[in-house]
Amino acid sequence: MKAVKARRASGERRSRPPPPMRPEPVAAGRQAPDAEPIPEPGPRLELIDDLDAARPAWDALAATIASPFATWDWADAWWRQWGRPGTLALYACGRADGSRAALLPLCRSGRGPLRALRWVGHGSGDQLGPVCAPADRPLAARALGAALAAEQRGVLLAERLAAEEGWATLLEGIVVRREPNPVLPLGGDWEAYLATRSANFRQAVRRRERRLARAHALRYRLADDPRRLADDLDVLLALHAARFGSRSSVLGARTHAFHHDLAARALAGGWLRLWLLELDGRPAAAWYGFRCGGREWYYQAGWDPAYARHAVGFVLLCHTVRAAMHDGMTEYRFLRGGEAFKERFGPRDDGLVTMGVAHGRLGRTGLLAARKVLCAPPHSPIGRVARRLAGRAGWMGAT
Repeated sequence: MKAVKARRASGERRSRPPPPMRPEPVAAGRQAPDAEPIPEPGPRLELIDDLDAARPAWDALAATIASPFATWDWADAWWRQWGRPGTLALYACGRADGSRAALLPLCRSGRGPLRALRWVGHGSGDQLGPVCAPADRPLAARALGAALAAEQRGVLLAERLAAEEGWATLLEGIVVRREPNPVLPLGGDWEAYLATRSANFRQAVRRRERRLARAHALRYRLADDPRRLADDLDVLLALHAARFGSRSSVLGARTHAFHHDLAARALAGGWLRLWLLELDGRPAAAWYGFRCGGREWYYQAGWDPAYARHAVGFVLLCHTVRAAMHDGMTEYRFLRGGEAFKERFGPRDDGLVTMGVAHGRLGRTGLLAARKVLCAPPHSPIGRVARRLAGRAGWMGAT
């Protein structure tokens, strides 16, 4: 008080602090230069109990992808053969307005450090991933991380993602494996396409078909009759097994049941393509694929080894490319694998990536194991041992 009275007596005024500076206005939708970044809202996850409940949203979202492997029918047919009670981890990812932006068709797999989340459809599907429009992939990637944390699984094993969709950047994980995924852009007609290839390729295409036609009654038949479909598909499965023997990927009762179920659905939906090459009324080769989104998807093929010197598989393959061009398809997708016969057609390689995302210390251990299993050549001694150990852990089903 004495200090105050002394100042008043002397006429001295107490200095006041300057008024606080007002921030300059920031245009709407922009952020002040030195402001803390505004975190993006976290994805809204909803766990869905069964596949049937998700079908309406699934069909709508799958239409934005136009891939046979993204359809509800593919997932449901696969689940009927390999799904187990209590293992479905199907999440819907919602936007802020409550609408569904993506579906994450996951399933729980494995035990111990190999406890993982994997795609519904793994093993059979050649190109997998979240079911969402391209613009919603960043949100779907964040939702996958949130689902892994919610599930308390050690590893998210996101297999066979399309590399050109940018998942290697969007997902916070490591690339476990890369695989070729050749795609042939289509345009113009068959003869114009052949003119772009080597003389050797052109001659082989024309000569082999002419020789077959001279020596036999050659016929290409598209399976479009529901009453004959089961028999036609059995021909494909038998020819595939005859061609590849114990390495055939279509062996086993559950695999046969899956393809019969799937083919019937695809035929009813108008997206099945099952070609048979017949010589003198007998099937010599078969080609199994799909037609979705203006693109041809080559999935499996087989041929009778008795006609190996006639290259019946190559002749039928050329016919399917020619038919796709004639019908105005924009792409011919050879799908997973970099076999030499695909390279002869001059495709580009869009690539597939398998991403691994770890959760916790056990997850990091499991991810290292996953990398060893997936990177080992499947038919090598190391690959067989690695897959057998993973199988004992309940992790490698439906591969």
